[in-house]
Amino acid sequence: MRIALDPHMHRHLSLEALPHKVKELGFDWMELAPRGDFLEWFKAPRVFPERVRAFKHALNDADVKIASLLPMYRWASNDEVERLAAVRHWKRAIEICVELGVDTMNSEFGRGPHPDKGSCYCCHTGSMIEACEDAWWRSMEVLVPIFEREGINLHVEPHPEDWCETIQPAVDIVRTVNSPRVKFLYCAPHTFYFGDDTRAMLRECADVLAHVHIGDTFNHRASSGLRYILNPPGTQARVHQHLNIGQGEVPWDDFFGTLAEIGFDGIMTSCVFAWEDKADASGKFMRGEIQRYLDKYWAK
Repeated sequence: MRIALDPHMHRHLSLEALPHKVKELGFDWMELAPRGDFLEWFKAPRVFPERVRAFKHALNDADVKIASLLPMYRWASNDEVERLAAVRHWKRAIEICVELGVDTMNSEFGRGPHPDKGSCYCCHTGSMIEACEDAWWRSMEVLVPIFEREGINLHVEPHPEDWCETIQPAVDIVRTVNSPRVKFLYCAPHTFYFGDDTRAMLRECADVLAHVHIGDTFNHRASSGLRYILNPPGTQARVHQHLNIGQGEVPWDDFFGTLAEIGFDGIMTSCVFAWEDKADASGKFMRGEIQRYLDKYWAK
């Protein structure tokens, strides 16, 4: 199993300093999320040979490996210019993945066109969802053969505001891709968008589950929907958190216990984003808590 850190809260550090920080916090693996000097959000990668060489040297020096690269491109945009640009960016990101010797990438189903295109960013009308899903499939027709040819795994997660934001149909869509390289990512901070029965949901996706994100959150559906107080009343904002374990309501014994039960042996990434003012303490705490649950359930 790869126990990784998403170092988003340390993005102020240089790319070369990042591996040493990851090691300092107790992790041997990192999941590299978008950042301006590498895989920028929605834009072409800002990567050149010297940067790759320097980053590889820093990784080797710190004895840290990359568990997964996380690109974010508009591969589900129903604006064809945007979608084609996203596919080009994905192709280059895959090349970079190969150059770094990394075998896994992960991303989200996607949120449709850029909001400036005149459509709602979350695009939750029926016609928009259909258009985004169709666009995503067109992108996958091009990209899946490349993932298979290059030996790169792709782990996909449903995310709040995506055209697909729930465990179903996400799991069946991954199965429908029907590629040994395309698997499912279960994000614990999105638990209550998926449903309330953690054990049942993890068992449901067991055959395609390869990656989990670890972070706590509150149940936004509890207490008549007033667990969060948002203004103005009736806002359609989709609120979720990425908190330290124990600061929310995710049932962690159910989560880790079921992962052990189904034989999970993939990537487990600490994804806490809430505590930039105490990022080091959060990272060390999360590494310790993850290990505590591993010792509790995997040692049986």
